[in-house]
Amino acid sequence: MDARWWAVVVLATLPSLGAGGESPEAPPQSWTQLWLFRFLLNVAGYASFMVPGYLLVQYLRRKNYLETGRGLCFPLVKACVFGNEPKAPDEVLLAPRTETAESTPSWQVLKLVFCASGLQVSYLTWGILQERVMTGSYGATATSPGEHFTDSQFLVLMNRVLALVVAGLYCVLRKQPRHGAPMYRYSFASLSNVLSSWCQYEALKFVSFPTQVLAKASKVIPVMMMGKLVSRRSYEHWEYLTAGLISIGVSMFLLSSGPEPRSSPATTLSGLVLLAGYIAFDSFTSNWQDALFAYKMSSVKMMFGVNLFSCLFTVGSLLEQGALLEGARFMGRHSEFALHALLLSICSAFGQLFIFYTIGQFGAAVFTIIMTLRQAIAILLSCLLYGHTVTVVGGLGVAVVFTALLLRVYARGRKQRGKKAVPTEPPVQKV
Repeated sequence: MDARWWAVVVLATLPSLGAGGESPEAPPQSWTQLWLFRFLLNVAGYASFMVPGYLLVQYLRRKNYLETGRGLCFPLVKACVFGNEPKAPDEVLLAPRTETAESTPSWQVLKLVFCASGLQVSYLTWGILQERVMTGSYGATATSPGEHFTDSQFLVLMNRVLALVVAGLYCVLRKQPRHGAPMYRYSFASLSNVLSSWCQYEALKFVSFPTQVLAKASKVIPVMMMGKLVSRRSYEHWEYLTAGLISIGVSMFLLSSGPEPRSSPATTLSGLVLLAGYIAFDSFTSNWQDALFAYKMSSVKMMFGVNLFSCLFTVGSLLEQGALLEGARFMGRHSEFALHALLLSICSAFGQLFIFYTIGQFGAAVFTIIMTLRQAIAILLSCLLYGHTVTVVGGLGVAVVFTALLLRVYARGRKQRGKKAVPTEPPVQKV
């Protein structure tokens, strides 16, 4: 069994083997450009920071540094390794949403329109730019086809830097709860988040954007699996039913979609493997963040901590590979790419703030409906702008997926109806 799975991965990384000798339009120039090699190289770069850091944390804990340590570095070591206060799992993290006396229905409608517009504009623009950056060329002329941007890790770094700045400014301007979690615990969520984002960007080289969107919609299945493994959660029958409907809808779309340009069986397999990696890493991220919320912290603080380590990991890995300057040179050669990357980062960072505000004002159910509609609109826009083909059966599969997602919202709402609402933290890293 292990040998067969390894053969599948190898086939996915060698596009020329999956199409009967036909290579995609833009085959890798060398084996160092294969996505699996670059993935392993990135992981090795992150491990060069994670492993020594983990060993140092364990050493300080064994030496009981919290009791014996002194000096200028003591506050920093305490915050990074031990935290500033004990866990408080039973403490309510956020005050319940309350309707103010002066809040009129018209004002609520205006706020809802503001939230929905902000989320739609931020993430629809983000999706369109993501596909443009990862699949389009820059600097094309009548005599030259231009060049493609290939370093997904550099793009992840740009997103995380701006998100870190925005979260940091928000924490400075708005009073936050006292931080209690050991800083090193953010590194695990950061690592899985960076890897999920890298897989997401890289997958667009092999599959269409509509396929990627549906894969994201189906991540409720591995999230449930991770929830059972990581958090020991139990799920109800309707959750398994809707997860099954999502699987059926995604399968209908994938098995009936028309051919894409530059596609082959191997490139499609590469994209599916990368999407599976994205879903697995993202599922771990959300469950690990749920565990971190047992400490007294706000969502913006979580956003800051995760992005801080993400910046450290990606900068370190890019420097080790010598790719940081190359990414900067590409930006210098193509001002259009620099603008696209900046807008991509702005949409990602401010979209996250819209997530926090929307859930705080209207709750998770309204937010989920808005984002589900956003995914459907994103597929439509991608097909219109980039010419992706969707068959009738594929369209029905899309309808089944989004119907199942809305059924999940409805069922969850009925379950909570009549019960006292318990404030929950919004998801922190959506993209």
